[in-house]
Amino acid sequence: MNIKTIVNFSLLLILLTSCHSKNEQLPFYNTADFTAEWINPDEPAYASIHTIDHFQFTDQSGHQISQDSLSGHIYLANFFFTSCNSICPKMINNLCIIQDSFLNNQQVKLVSFSVMPWADSVKRLHDYAETYHINNHKWYLLTGDKAKIYRLGRLSYFSEKKAGLGKDSTEFLHTESMLLIDKKSRIRGIYAATDTAQIKRVIADIRILLQE
Repeated sequence: MNIKTIVNFSLLLILLTSCHSKNEQLPFYNTADFTAEWINPDEPAYASIHTIDHFQFTDQSGHQISQDSLSGHIYLANFFFTSCNSICPKMINNLCIIQDSFLNNQQVKLVSFSVMPWADSVKRLHDYAETYHINNHKWYLLTGDKAKIYRLGRLSYFSEKKAGLGKDSTEFLHTESMLLIDKKSRIRGIYAATDTAQIKRVIADIRILLQE
């Protein structure tokens, strides 16, 4: 092998290693237009990355689940209601695949916020969880104050992207968005929860976050 070949091979190896490293790092999403941003810990912008606002709601077991409850965990967040017979069943079935993929990993949780909390009581959420074989320790179905849930969904999770920023709780929140949140409450991925083809990507992205 001559010198030129060795140099070319070395350059190729460096390029491949560099690409692999970038591909293994998930971006941050700071705005409702979901522009992907790769921000290193040594950059000034790292200190002001968007985080999910504090919340506290009641789950299907009657327990209070808050932002503090999820601190140090990776979780997927979505918005649904139990009487939905259009997109919600498909979303829940896809989320069940993710639940089962990380069933024994306590670092990974799922959180589904009801957008019809006046109808989705604790008992109704409990029955819904049983119907879909939802693990109550892994996956929280939350109900509570409508205005607070809608504000959190639109302004903190950006669940309806830019279209949701100007809406209030008088306008029904209905979205197929599923958000991946890291251990520090930062948005690291957005997916269509109804798209079964994206589930493998979600699982892969969670595994990347588990290595951070």
